[in-house]
Amino acid sequence: MCGTCGCADGGGEGGGTRITGLTRSHAHSNGGHAQGGHDGHGHDGHGHDHEARGHDGHGHDGHDHGGHGHGHAPGPAPLPPSAAAAGATGGGGTVTPDGETVTLEQRVLAKNEDLAARNRVWLAERDIVAVNMMSSPGAGKTTLLERTVRELTGRGRPVAVIEGDQETTLDAERIGAAGGDVVQINTGAGCHLDAEMTRDALTALAPTPGSLVLVENVGNLVCPALFDLGEGGRAVIISVTEGTDKPIKYPHMFAVADLVIINKIDLLPYVDFDPDQCEKYAMSVNPGVRVLRVSATTGEGMPDWYDWLDERHRQAVR
Repeated sequence: MCGTCGCADGGGEGGGTRITGLTRSHAHSNGGHAQGGHDGHGHDGHGHDHEARGHDGHGHDGHDHGGHGHGHAPGPAPLPPSAAAAGATGGGGTVTPDGETVTLEQRVLAKNEDLAARNRVWLAERDIVAVNMMSSPGAGKTTLLERTVRELTGRGRPVAVIEGDQETTLDAERIGAAGGDVVQINTGAGCHLDAEMTRDALTALAPTPGSLVLVENVGNLVCPALFDLGEGGRAVIISVTEGTDKPIKYPHMFAVADLVIINKIDLLPYVDFDPDQCEKYAMSVNPGVRVLRVSATTGEGMPDWYDWLDERHRQAVR
């Protein structure tokens, strides 16, 4: 259970978190183990704590794959072990009226922060920039990602995508059709991605060094803001079909953003939405935040988005 919002994190009827790799043309050449289900089967990202995720294929971390029938060629060190394996305390505990709820939340977030820091180091060592893309459902994240993957890969920039949804692989299939390597995370009843899910997805994805990784978080303007994934930037997408006042209704989400994208501006003539006022609201909770206006459908404003991604990469590799 998520100690922050009470959702069945990794739970849900019919199984827990599942990670499915749909297109992984280069994963094994980069030392990835594809533990997230490279043959199309999912696994519970929270029910297993594979302490030897950090092994390098030589079996010296104290566990034996014997009988599993899979070998790993030497390559770059895979993602680090989970925070639990490293000695951090997370989850567990009985929620009681005497304050244990707060303690549980602190422990869950502390474990997540520890693993996010490890993810960040792993990405930095490979000059990979990850951007966490968050929004409410229907803001146009997937359409934005499709166009981004299609146009950037067409220019020779390697782009990989981690797709987060409670169920289905529909969005991942769209990204794959656009030409991107993609892994789908299904959270079941969970309402957000976390650092452990991201670690497992990165292991399955094995992105090329120097590439861009775009993470489409579960559609939700509350809990995703609380969970660091180890990303190098956070973009919040709002569409003009939503309310102008979204930034002040969900201030924490917009306060943690590095970038706010106002999407679907091609629909402005047909909806009651004030982009200038929305931008003012965003800056009232996050002074100085960058705000872009784009249409992922027509392509208007998309070069500004690509320039922002390039700048994040330049900052990361300095």
